[in-house]
Amino acid sequence: MLRKLLGCAAALIVFLNFGHATTLSGAIQATGATQVNKADIDATVDAAPEGRVSDQQIRMVDAGGHNVGIGVVHRPATNSSSGIVHDKQTEVYQILSGVGEMITGGTLTNPRPMNPMGATVRQLTGPSSFGTGIEGGESRRVVAGDMVIVPAGVPHGFGRIEEAITYLVIRVDPEQVVELK
Repeated sequence: MLRKLLGCAAALIVFLNFGHATTLSGAIQATGATQVNKADIDATVDAAPEGRVSDQQIRMVDAGGHNVGIGVVHRPATNSSSGIVHDKQTEVYQILSGVGEMITGGTLTNPRPMNPMGATVRQLTGPSSFGTGIEGGESRRVVAGDMVIVPAGVPHGFGRIEEAITYLVIRVDPEQVVELK
């Protein structure tokens, strides 16, 4: 399953590079591919602390006019919820383990813009707002193997997490706000 996911991530990066270079008639040339080894992913998963949220960026590369990153997020079991919305960044989640309720769409409740100079914005999410929850969103059960695409501007978060969730996240940063890694 993880091998299939890594193949999808690599295909996404190649597609973004090729599509952008073709659109600009060769004005931007790709400098090569970036590999994220299974060992790097496994080490990041293993380093996630138990009992708290951990969001670790493994790589963020310039993919020809936009940045693309791969990271790992771990969320412990909980009954509480919160939400976030990214101004310009799209995310793709691949659930590696766990079971829970993901909420997308609707309206972020009590939104607060994140510090634009803070580490979270500069290293992970780009300009974003955090809220205490989501009203009117679509709730879906996610399990290991599921993938979810969250377009920029769509509030998202987790409600009840029955079993700690760990997921791979691919982040597309069209404004190249997030630092390269």
